[in-house]
Amino acid sequence: MKNSIKKCFAGLVLVMGAAQAAYPDKTIKIVVAFPPGSSTDIVARALGQPLSEALGQPVVIENRPGAGGNIGTQAVARSAADGYTFLMHSVAYSVNPSLYSKAGYEVGKELTGVAMAAVSPNIIYVHPSVKANSLKELLSLAPTDKLSYASSGNGTTTHLGAELLFRNLAKVDILHIPHAPASAANAVVSGQVPVGSTSIPPVVQLAKAGKVRALAVTSSKRSGALPDVPTVAELGYAGFEANTWFAMLAPAGTPREVLDRVNSEVNKILQNKALNDSFAAQSLETVRMDRITLDNYLSTEAKKWGQVVLQTGAKVD
Repeated sequence: MKNSIKKCFAGLVLVMGAAQAAYPDKTIKIVVAFPPGSSTDIVARALGQPLSEALGQPVVIENRPGAGGNIGTQAVARSAADGYTFLMHSVAYSVNPSLYSKAGYEVGKELTGVAMAAVSPNIIYVHPSVKANSLKELLSLAPTDKLSYASSGNGTTTHLGAELLFRNLAKVDILHIPHAPASAANAVVSGQVPVGSTSIPPVVQLAKAGKVRALAVTSSKRSGALPDVPTVAELGYAGFEANTWFAMLAPAGTPREVLDRVNSEVNKILQNKALNDSFAAQSLETVRMDRITLDNYLSTEAKKWGQVVLQTGAKVD
C-alpha cells in the first residue's frame, strides 16, 4: 500500500513537473491598449517576433483601444492568469486610475508587471516666431504674452507634465489646448498654438529642420535624438521627469515561473543592437528591469501622477 502511494505521488510530481516544463504549449497573445501604429503598438510588435522565437510558440498582437487604454486593460485583467495573455501599456496605466472616475482597475491589484520595454521623453518647444530661445525666456514671457500650449491630449503626461512644470513649479499660467497626438506638433508648426508639449518622436525632424525650436526635454538625461537640448532638470527644476514609458503586464496570479521566464526573455531581446537602433530612430530607449523593480516603479508612478491630477484638477470624464 505504501509503495503504491509513493508511486502515485511520484507520478503526480512528474506530471506536474512536465506540465510546468511544457510552458508555453500554445499561442500567446499580447493585448495592446492603443490603436495600430501607436507607439505602444510599435513596441509590442517589435518584441512579438523575437519573443515568439525565444518561447517557441506564436505570439499574436491584438489591439483593444479605447478609454485611454482602459478597455484593453480591463480585458486582460479579466483574462485567465495562465501566462497566455499579456498586456502592453504605456504610462497611462499608472495615470488612469486617478484621471478617470471609473478606470476599472487599481495599479498593482488586478495586474502585475512583467517587463519594462522602452521609454521616450516628452519635449517642450515653440514656434520660431516666439521670442524665446530657452525655457527660462519662455517662462518669462508667460505673464504678459498670454501663451497657450498644445499637448497630445487631456490626461497624458504631455499635459500633466506641462501643468506640473508651468503651474506648480514655475508658477506661470500657460493655457492648455489639448490635441490628438498626431495633430499637436502640426498645430505648433502652423502657428495655431505657440508652444508645444508632446512626445519627442514627431518633433525631432521638425526641430532639425528649424520648423520648431526645441527648448527642453523632460527625461532625467538628454535625448540621443536631440543631444543639444537640455533637460528640464538641468534648467533649475531638479528631479523633474515626465516620460512616456511602455511596459508589459499580466493578470495577477500568473505563475511566478512564467513571469520570470518572460521577463528574462524580454530583457535578453532588449539587448539586441538592431532593436536598440530601431528604437533609437524613433526616439525610444530600451529599458530593462526585474519584476520587483518594475512593480515598485508602476506604484511610484501612480502616486506621482495621482498627485499631479489632484493638484491640477485634470479629469477626462
